[in-house]
Amino acid sequence: MDLQKHARQPDTAPLAATELRASDADRDRVADLLRESLAEGRLTAEEHAERVEGVLAARTVGELDGFVRDLPAAHRPSSDGPVAPDRPPVGAIPADPDHSAVAVFSSAVRKGRWRPGRRIHAYAVFGSVEIDLSEAIFQYRQVVIKAFSVFGSVEVRVPENVSLRGAGGGVLGSFEVDTLDSGEPEAPVVYVDGWAVLGSVEARPRRGRLVADILDRVQHKVDRSLRKQW
Repeated sequence: MDLQKHARQPDTAPLAATELRASDADRDRVADLLRESLAEGRLTAEEHAERVEGVLAARTVGELDGFVRDLPAAHRPSSDGPVAPDRPPVGAIPADPDHSAVAVFSSAVRKGRWRPGRRIHAYAVFGSVEIDLSEAIFQYRQVVIKAFSVFGSVEVRVPENVSLRGAGGGVLGSFEVDTLDSGEPEAPVVYVDGWAVLGSVEARPRRGRLVADILDRVQHKVDRSLRKQW
């Protein structure tokens, strides 16, 4: 028997489902379950933030499952249908699932009254990217911004009444995210992660800018509560 030839044969054993690489859609699904559990009171705000950071960094399906294994929402029968808490309202203009802003020896800006997708990819290579969500129309409660800067800068601005989270780093550069915790449970959550290599990534609130539809929902709940009392 040619033992050397036999030893070089590739391993064709199938991988277990938990060993498969996780996709962005897998991460979004688990993040939705975590947000639902937070709304139900099963997770504290600190636990939710910690688990979501882990979800963004997870590489395999098995790692993702570990963050929701103790939550009832993850064990519902498939007949219940998928959870879709971020579905745009009926009649609204649907947002793209992803947006990209790329600046190579140039600049790119997204600002004003626009509808961000669930994921925004920002790449600055010897250039600058500005992602301004201060006047954006949020159709998704969770927005993930993947920011990468190489000899450039990525600047993110958000309304001051959303939640803002960050997980990233810098290599001879700076990665700075001003963490925000919104007092409104229905407020959007913006996650910024990525790297700055000899550049900068910065995410901060724009003071004086608010997500108006959050305030409208709060007022609607108050009015409905008062009508019930009468």
